[in-house]
Amino acid sequence: MTYLTLPFAALMAVLPVAAFAEYPEQPVEFVVPFPPGDLEDVLTRMIADEFQSEYGVAAAVVNKPGGGGGPFPGAAQVASAPADGYTIGSFVIDIPLVGPDIGIPALSPNPFEPIGVFLTYPFVIATAGDAPYSTMEELAAYAAENDVFLGHFGTFAVPTQVTFALAAEMGFEFGAEAAFDALDCNSLASGDVDVMNTTLQQIRPCLDDLKILASVGSERTALTPNTPTVAEIAPDLDIALWNGLFVHTDTPQDVRDKIAVVAERVMASGEARQLSEETGALIYWQDAETATKQIQRDSETLVRVLEALPAE
Repeated sequence: MTYLTLPFAALMAVLPVAAFAEYPEQPVEFVVPFPPGDLEDVLTRMIADEFQSEYGVAAAVVNKPGGGGGPFPGAAQVASAPADGYTIGSFVIDIPLVGPDIGIPALSPNPFEPIGVFLTYPFVIATAGDAPYSTMEELAAYAAENDVFLGHFGTFAVPTQVTFALAAEMGFEFGAEAAFDALDCNSLASGDVDVMNTTLQQIRPCLDDLKILASVGSERTALTPNTPTVAEIAPDLDIALWNGLFVHTDTPQDVRDKIAVVAERVMASGEARQLSEETGALIYWQDAETATKQIQRDSETLVRVLEALPAE
């Protein structure tokens, strides 16, 4: 007997079952394009653990930081992987909004679609406790006479652009700026930077020893209730700083659905609620349709942010 003599139905019966196995049937990677430890990493690891329990296949977080180049090199690696759901990106707002415009071929045009958004960061502009300024207004006055060094996660990152735009709106520029893969307590204690924009998660261990000048977004965080938001200071710069799960646009819908079911369950868990209370982060599940609308709104706001930047 040969396959050539079999009718189609009989041929299907003798072909290996694995060829038609349902997703997932092999290990899955969730790519976080930042170092371990921040909220997107913690929550994505919770998703990976639940995914492994749900489907019985290995699932792991792979951290692929960009060496001061923001999240884009890690995103490019996800874009180059097969569109089969075995490589999933856990991405910040920058990747769909900024990635297509910075000259990385793998990201232009935008190759990704959201499965859902699950986190809004408590992103802040912070300085050392002994800095000679305690508010953005005082920083603006100080920067008029002194060079101030800003640390950030990447020049083209949305929080960085918002910080530059806020400075411009307040009539000053930073004397110097540079990208770091990690901006935490040591960055300020060592004097590597004067001011940094980072997440509260990164500076929680020394939060009581720092000054928070502003939080990025429209809502004050529970951990810094007396600190004004960028939106309060400059309403046109109100933009959400979120993280979500993304896959290549060609990924099948049934694969996306299986990933979404797990992620939504994790975000509704008691562990996620506790993390939200401890960090001031907003943790939730926003489905693909709603996330797509959010991305469009933030894209429009980013245009206003870029318009506020000083001309080069």
